[in-house]
Amino acid sequence: MELKKISEVEWEIPKTGKMNVPGKVFASEKLVENIKGDKSLEQVKNVAMLPGIVKASLAMPDAHQGYGFPIGGVAAFDLDKGVVSPGGVGYDINCGVRVLLTDISVEKFMKKRKEFLHDLKRTIPSGVGRGHKEKLSKEELNGILVGGAEWAVKNGYGKKEDLERCEENAKMEGANPEDVSQRAKARGLGQAGTLGAGNHFLEVQVVEDILDESVAKKFGLKKDNVVIMIHCGSRGLGHQVASDYIKLMEEEYGQPEQDRELVNAPINSELGKKYISAMNCAINFAFCNRQIIMHFVRGVLKRHFPDAEGDLLYDVCHNVAKFEEHVVAGKKKVLCVHRKGATRSFGAGRKEIPKIYKDVGQPVIIPGSMGTASYILVGTKKAEEVSWGSTAHGAGRVMSRSQAIRTLDSEKIKQDLEKKDILIEAGSEKGIKEEAPQVYKDIDEVVRVSDELGIGKVVAKVRPLGVMKG
Repeated sequence: MELKKISEVEWEIPKTGKMNVPGKVFASEKLVENIKGDKSLEQVKNVAMLPGIVKASLAMPDAHQGYGFPIGGVAAFDLDKGVVSPGGVGYDINCGVRVLLTDISVEKFMKKRKEFLHDLKRTIPSGVGRGHKEKLSKEELNGILVGGAEWAVKNGYGKKEDLERCEENAKMEGANPEDVSQRAKARGLGQAGTLGAGNHFLEVQVVEDILDESVAKKFGLKKDNVVIMIHCGSRGLGHQVASDYIKLMEEEYGQPEQDRELVNAPINSELGKKYISAMNCAINFAFCNRQIIMHFVRGVLKRHFPDAEGDLLYDVCHNVAKFEEHVVAGKKKVLCVHRKGATRSFGAGRKEIPKIYKDVGQPVIIPGSMGTASYILVGTKKAEEVSWGSTAHGAGRVMSRSQAIRTLDSEKIKQDLEKKDILIEAGSEKGIKEEAPQVYKDIDEVVRVSDELGIGKVVAKVRPLGVMKG
């Protein structure tokens, strides 16, 4: 496949054959070599063949092979001619990440690190299928599907100010629980406030480096203070919503010839509208899930540091399709933007940004792997121009989970983390292997490309002190 170099950090797959638009890849030479190692580029090309796609099929710096779309894939669709595709959202709908700020110094935290991590592990259920002992009632679950994190706050999990610091105020409108199957609801009943498995984590970090003093001040980030990062999604409920609608769309519209995984429905069709409603329900479930987890984390903080304050910095979504206004051919137009393993990165002034950040841009959170740094960036106007206001969402895998389990040694991984002074609380040896630092791309390089291209500017670097894995 032809991949044309446009600049040090931009590449193009020229429009050929049945492609409606070209493909664009934002990556350095080093990252492009990783991306070529799987079917990501082929997936970028396949997405470019979908009806109603606008401008280009995009891949972010952390792109790797996914279901249908590459993970790190972004595409915008015309509302009249375009489609919505579950493969362009992902199975873990609104997998996302939030950062809790604290006023605890690293020096103070390290004295209680071990006990604090043990307490987190005891307090927050994690792992495949793990849930709370007390299941929600069906009415409560429906309340979450409609209300998102607003439901959590109304029920005593957090404060009103938290909602103002979340993408979409932590609640998507147009969410009808009737469009979510009973099976999906059954899977979600016991899982609100639980971490799950896979790449989901709770990580205690220290702000190691501030790279933009004025924005960091606005975000409340202080060097050598502890922050807590929460990464999880819609659990079994979101997974089931994806499975249900992939099946329904296959039955109604068949499989696209370029890739059966890109099954889709017209945005304006009855089925398209129902999927968007069910997806919004799963998005709301994930927002609520992260809100409840954060509430429990605050409780652990208070137990160990009674005077500590914990304010939410921001909460970003990774796997969503949303209606947003963008400029196309000089005119403002509402499009359906799919972000699959990508973070929204809006610049200053957008109406979607919380009041406190409106004059600088939205916070963008890019987690690394459990042995590497993570980054806080700020959204930009440039991102709105070139990537539908999007950037990378993490480091991006370079090794499959099965290969990691086969080839890596969990004891060696733990020793390596210990050498870096990182404590780990993990649910299983298998989980440690699957999420080892070496199975991921170089997060520093991913963030450098984002910064150099201008689709997300670096504000601060944070380093892990302790990690809790499902």
